[in-house]
This record gives sequence, structure tokens and C-alpha cells, in this order.
Amino acid sequence: MKIPELLAPAGNMEKAKTAIIYGADAIYLAGKQFGMRAGAGNFSLEEISEILEFAHQHNAKVYVTVNVFPHQNEIHELPKYLQLLNEVKPDGLIIADLGIFRMAKKHAPDIPLHISTQANSVNSEAINFWHDLGASRVVLAREVSYKELLAIRDEVNAELEVFVHGAMCMAYSGRCLISHVLTGRDANRGACTQCCRWKYSIVEEKRPGEYMPVFEDERGTYLFNSKDLCLIEYIPELINAGVDSLKIEGRMKSAYYVATVVRAYRKALDDYLKNPDDYQFDKSLLDEVAKVSHRPYYTGFFFEKQAGTFIESSQNVQTHDFVGVVREYDKSTNLAYVEVRNRIAVGDEVEIMQPHAENKTMKVTQMINVKDDAELQEAHANYDVKIPMGEVKPWSMLRIKIESE
Repeated sequence: MKIPELLAPAGNMEKAKTAIIYGADAIYLAGKQFGMRAGAGNFSLEEISEILEFAHQHNAKVYVTVNVFPHQNEIHELPKYLQLLNEVKPDGLIIADLGIFRMAKKHAPDIPLHISTQANSVNSEAINFWHDLGASRVVLAREVSYKELLAIRDEVNAELEVFVHGAMCMAYSGRCLISHVLTGRDANRGACTQCCRWKYSIVEEKRPGEYMPVFEDERGTYLFNSKDLCLIEYIPELINAGVDSLKIEGRMKSAYYVATVVRAYRKALDDYLKNPDDYQFDKSLLDEVAKVSHRPYYTGFFFEKQAGTFIESSQNVQTHDFVGVVREYDKSTNLAYVEVRNRIAVGDEVEIMQPHAENKTMKVTQMINVKDDAELQEAHANYDVKIPMGEVKPWSMLRIKIESE
């Protein structure tokens, strides 16, 4: 039985290491050029080398995205960049443009090539075309259903990668012009402003000033603001379909988001591996993935449904606030050294999410400022504090339940 690779997003070094610590088998990231998330922190070549070493020490892989659609004035910068990547030797390059693919074969011949979801691969002929050209893996378009996936797997030899969690795009496999038209920032060259999430109304030409709301009914969707994908309940189906890699979206999301979602999918996969013949989905994992900022979850096109929309608001929902990450734990003093990310106060009830261990809850009874050893009643982002607690693992995340109004 083959368990798929769990592939996580890495927008910067902290997120990359967090994903690996929490159980990702591989991460994907961008260099400073030619990636589809220009707003993420992204990685210099030196940082790519550093995270490659860290990943390989933890038996994980690193894939670098070169998946923009470059214009003519940008294409001449690619050979040197690809040559430099070939020297660094990531475990794969993720590419969408046929021209970049051709150049990568020439200038980065030692790196396996993966075809991005931006290439819109929805059938076996397209996948076999890329495989015949030398691609080792194809990331399927999000529009592919489970039924189609089963049929595709029977007719291709390339590895198949499938998105299982995160934001959905209102455009076909992410190819969109709205951001470029409204803001001048080109989504197809890494600068999407996610203006599809904004609130829109329609004005009919002969009725100026009369704004009609955009809505969804039983015939289909009339709104750009899609729900978020979540397939954590369908691990058996994904494994049965012979998927090679399960991909989580979110290079612009926080380290806490990456840790929480990776940990949940890791547990689901490991639970299945332990007992494939009598696998029972742990429903608490749905509660876990609800503890990060997200739009309402749905199953996307996996069961041939239409794109889901959330008409009430473009605001994300979540049940918990991320307040800090444990950097060190001192057994001799039972003190955790915590890097604070949001307000935390003495008396707060805190849940501690640990990598590869059970959650814990505790009440904060004391906080000491690392800087001057002063006692604190509350701490805010960018504080470093010491908090007494039972033994916890480094990289553990502290969160507080949001009080409902």
C-alpha cells in the first residue's frame, strides 16, 4: 500500500521548518523570482540551500516554484536563474509555462520537473504529453473530480499531485485577469491581490445607481468569493485513486496555519496506515482545521459539485487565536521560552498544540520578560517571555479560544 506524500506550503523559512517539524514529507516554495506568490517572504538561493539541508536531515523534500507566465522582457533572465537552481539542486521544479519547461530541460537538467496546476491538466492526454516531454509529476487542476481522477490514474504513468486543502480560485485553475485589470498587479506573474474576495454588486447599464447584490441559487454560483477546500475526511478515496502527493495551499498563510493543517492531515494519513482495513476518520481533526483562519470548508469539485461560494462575507472565520510559539523548554526550571505573536495575559486558558504529540491545556499563572526578568501581567506581539508549564516540545503553538459574542 502506498501512502501519498504530504506536501505543505512554505512562504518563508519559519513556515518551511514548521511544516517539516509538524510532519510534511515535502514543502514547496519560491525563490525571489518567477514564483506565483510574490507577496510571500520567499527564499534567496542561500536560504534554499539552507532549507534543503534542514529538509533532507528530516527525510523531507523541497520543490521550488518557477510557475509564472513570463512576458518577453522577462524571459531572458531565466537561464541564469535556472542554472543557479541547478547548482543548488532542489528536489523538483514546479513549472506551468511551456517555454520555461523547455529552458529548464536545458539549464537545469539535473532537477525533476513538475507541472503546475496553472497548466490546467484535466485529462490523461495532457498528462501523458507532459510526461513524454520529461515531466515526472503533474499537479492536476482543482476542477478534476474523484471519478475523473480514477480514470486518469489508469491511463498515465506520471506521478499525480492533488490539492486537498486551502483557498480555491474563482478562475480556471487560477488563471485570472481581475487583479491585473483592477489593480495593475498580474496574478499570472505572482502578484494577485485576491480582489475576487472583495464585495461586489451589479449595476445594469440603463439603471445607473441601482446596485443589485450578487448571490447564489440552486442553478449555480454568481459570486467570486469561493469557500475553502478541505478533503481531510476523504483520505481513503485519495489513496484508492493512486494519488502520489496531497498538496496544501497557503504560502501566504501563517506558520500557525501551516502547523495546524499539516498536523491534522499527517494524523489522518498515519491513522489510515495503522489500520487501512478498518479505518475510522477521527472527527476531531475537523475541529482542528477549524482553529485556523479560513473560509467555510467544502469539497470543491471532488464530487463533481459546482464551485462553492460564501455570500455573507469575505471575512475568514476561526475558533482560536494563535498567541505564541515555544522556542525552547528548560526541564530544570519547567519554563517554556515563548515568542509571543498576539496578546496573552496571566489567567488566560491556553491550548498547546505540539508536533507529533497530544494537545495540552493550561492556565497561564506567570509570565516573565526574557529581556529583563520582569514579571508581566500581559504580553504582546514581539515579546519573548518565560511561562511555567509542564514539559512541551519546541515548536509547540499556543492558542486561545475566541470568546463568542
